[in-house]
Amino acid sequence: MKKIFILSLFVCLQFVFFSCSKNDNEQNTPIENEILYNDDSFFYIDFKNYPIKDKRLPIGIFDSGTGGLTVLDAMINSDNFNNESHQIEKQGDNKIDFLNESFIYLGDKANMPYGEYSGKNKTDLLKEHIIKDVQFLLGDKYYPSQNSEKYNTDKCPIKAIVIACNTATAYGKNDIESFIKKAGLDIKVIGVIGAGVRGALENITKTEDATFGIMATAGTVASNGYPNTVAEQKYKLDYFGGVITFQQAGIGLAAAIDGEKDYMDTSLNNIRENYRGPSFTNENALINKTILARYNFDFSNNQMLYSGNLDNPTELQINSIDNYIKYHVISLLEKIRNSETKIKLKSVILGCTHYPFFMDNFRKEFKSAYSYKENGEFVYRSFMAEEIALVDPAINTAKELYTYLNKNNLFNNGSIENSKFYISVPNLSNENNKLADPLNFTYDYKYGRNSGDIQEYIKNVPFSDCTISSDLMERLKEQIPFTYSLIKTYINSIK
Repeated sequence: MKKIFILSLFVCLQFVFFSCSKNDNEQNTPIENEILYNDDSFFYIDFKNYPIKDKRLPIGIFDSGTGGLTVLDAMINSDNFNNESHQIEKQGDNKIDFLNESFIYLGDKANMPYGEYSGKNKTDLLKEHIIKDVQFLLGDKYYPSQNSEKYNTDKCPIKAIVIACNTATAYGKNDIESFIKKAGLDIKVIGVIGAGVRGALENITKTEDATFGIMATAGTVASNGYPNTVAEQKYKLDYFGGVITFQQAGIGLAAAIDGEKDYMDTSLNNIRENYRGPSFTNENALINKTILARYNFDFSNNQMLYSGNLDNPTELQINSIDNYIKYHVISLLEKIRNSETKIKLKSVILGCTHYPFFMDNFRKEFKSAYSYKENGEFVYRSFMAEEIALVDPAINTAKELYTYLNKNNLFNNGSIENSKFYISVPNLSNENNKLADPLNFTYDYKYGRNSGDIQEYIKNVPFSDCTISSDLMERLKEQIPFTYSLIKTYINSIK
């Protein structure tokens, strides 16, 4: 009887053990199971041998495209601390804070814009892309080029993760932190939303009333990540004034900045059917014909495409980044005007990492709107501060990263010149992929895929002359010269 009892107890314990294990795995998403448990999978990582808290490792940073380079640029140019004492200083110490750190950057351009997924009811697919981004940063695999059949395994792991994407922060930060915990790692995950809100609050006093504008992707706006974080941080940081928020979904702007032809194609001189940006007929991004003069669109050089008569067009399509900014600035101000609030607009958070590339354009349009009159009366001035503070969340992101490295004794003694840059491109070997051209999925395929169908849709490859257009490189050279120099150094090192 005793043997039978012991045997029964053993069987029960085994059942409980395997049931618990099964339940644990069922709580994981399919991509998480691939990474954590399927050692035959391309995505598998052996986390048992992952180097924990190794100060020599680089910092990982990812975005849905190249917009996150503005976050990286803000970080690598920041001088907020004394590098000897590690204390924050108003004037810094004339040495950039991360001079001895290196970064690994990933732009998931093949799957961007991330802001579109929620509107297509594909949030689970977006989260899968985000976990794949993290898998890349943590892992050692990358393809030397889009046409390479074999991948290399000499990429370094990382010691911290910066989500340089507002949409990915809104929808994926909690999932990333959960996944990091499941992997048994102790790695800090920093997102840009909290940093952006703290930056906006720093522009007002603790008792001041203020309106904050939030300009972000449709996905970030739909998540309510910024308004929720404003409410949370206002309470946490003891701000007692009335702070209200208005959001503007920047449909098409980030995509236009990254050269997505569904939203902007400078080779065109006539309207086209596959355009997806603001127009007279796009219900999600309607150009209001009754206030057309307020947008002040520039029609020269096909920057606006139209049908009908120019004085009274029957359809409009935006075809320049500057006109996208004009449209979204006025659309935000119209929301505030129609609310009839008297609380002044004092800060606008540029809640998409692509937007700070064009900080001067945003500033110019807000100034223009402040002075805009109709019938001798100012249209927007009654609820606008004369100087609107434009908040780049990257500034506070840099401070948070520095503080974390200092607290955990993770400062390296390496060189920022060793930073590396990767971008996603369609996997030409995947026969399921449907392509508009070698560097782009078709729009319907991109947003028609389903989560859980684990494939190598993309290859992560180094920045190169083949994957980064000459137009983009020229813009980076002009707008973020230090980061541009690091990119050029990396590209030249792998030729």
